[in-house]
Amino acid sequence: MSWQADEDGADRARLAEFRDELYSSLGMRRDVLFEACDALACRPERVHMLAELCLEPECRRGHGGLYDALNCGEVRIGRLRRALSALPLRRWDDGRIRLACDVSNWLRPDAETSPERLFCHCYARGKGNAQMIPGWPYSFIVALEPGRTSWTLPLDAVRLGPADDATEVTAAQVRDVTARLVAAGHWHEGDPDVIVVLDSGYDLTRLAWLPRDLPVDVTGRLRSDRVMYFPAPPRVPGANGRPPRHGARLDLGEPSTWPEPATATVTETSRYGTAEARAWGRLHQQLAKRAGWEHHDGELPVVEGTLIRLQVEHLPGCRDAEPLWLWSSRAAAGEQDVDRAWQAFLRRFDIEHMFRFLKQQLGWTRPKLRDPAAADRWTWLVIAACAQLWLARDLAADIRLPWQQPCAPGRLTPSRVRRGFRRIRQDLPVPASAPKPSRPGPGRPAGSKNQRPATRHDVGKTVKREEPKTKTHNQPG
Repeated sequence: MSWQADEDGADRARLAEFRDELYSSLGMRRDVLFEACDALACRPERVHMLAELCLEPECRRGHGGLYDALNCGEVRIGRLRRALSALPLRRWDDGRIRLACDVSNWLRPDAETSPERLFCHCYARGKGNAQMIPGWPYSFIVALEPGRTSWTLPLDAVRLGPADDATEVTAAQVRDVTARLVAAGHWHEGDPDVIVVLDSGYDLTRLAWLPRDLPVDVTGRLRSDRVMYFPAPPRVPGANGRPPRHGARLDLGEPSTWPEPATATVTETSRYGTAEARAWGRLHQQLAKRAGWEHHDGELPVVEGTLIRLQVEHLPGCRDAEPLWLWSSRAAAGEQDVDRAWQAFLRRFDIEHMFRFLKQQLGWTRPKLRDPAAADRWTWLVIAACAQLWLARDLAADIRLPWQQPCAPGRLTPSRVRRGFRRIRQDLPVPASAPKPSRPGPGRPAGSKNQRPATRHDVGKTVKREEPKTKTHNQPG
């Protein structure tokens, strides 16, 4: 019992320290912002609108002050990022840190007065259906944990603007997060590389090239219609002309172009049945000077990696599972590296649980905010509330609904920890000061018209080219 008490005391002290650092990371309107974050973490039900937080006892201000704090307040994002990176991460058996990157959309289809909206790719009902809906896309980086769990620790979030390149933003995020993890002492010289897993839609070759000086192993999924190339054969003595840069062709959609794999593994899993992995080393993509490589100085690089074909026996709810193609920036991967790569990618889907919790429970995309800067402040308050729940998961009691099954110790979900966070907060210091009584302003007189209508903004990329795009010989006309 004394050992358990010591562990609880350490966890409680760590949570109190993070709350103090969170309060110091807030500037103007810090008391309102801090109480809104507390109300968000303590509210046991779903958040449907921002004004509902003012009904919680943790938020002692009105809804007008809460909206004013989000519109005019200040969140020092740099300090809050360092506080999140300093939290203790649960190491895996191999001692590696695993990060996952993905984009989640805050859809705002009817917000014509909100600037910097982009067309967000969203999956509609039905297989193979997709829609493009205006909204604010956010790029997240989270730390994954070992074991089957729905917990992830969000470390960074950046809203993608009309002038941003998603690949460059993600690469900069990976660089900054890695630097903060090194500064926090989570990675030292000589430790194994950090694994960063991504889903399809990313330019994996460019993401492996931009942070090539970092101890990072990029692993992601490829589309099944991609074409990869082996290293170029050695130059024949006395041959004329430019030496070849690409070797034999491997078409992911044509099995006739697949040679014998360099590595093949078979693993028995409890969730997917038999998993067969076949890997080919030192494969690269043929690049062209367009899109992200358009302004590359010098000759385009040859970025080699390991191509992995993963075939599982079945998926949850699907008997016939299609093969999965992965690419790792580790050029020559052995059997352990191949198994580690595809197993780390399967754990990438834990970030989907976090997105579902942020949107459905914490109400991340519920507020109807006009200013994107206010949306950024609210996003970081939601991340701070999620981090507090992450720290309190070993302190919370299992407060379950009558129809829910008991949960084993240490296996509480984020929703159940949130249900018991109010009891934990009673023993924690609250740095926010009490509100001062005041009278509300007069506002706009009833019946008068708005003399300053808000500006309407276009949706999508608004960056104009410096020079018009010229026609090529293949284009008609």
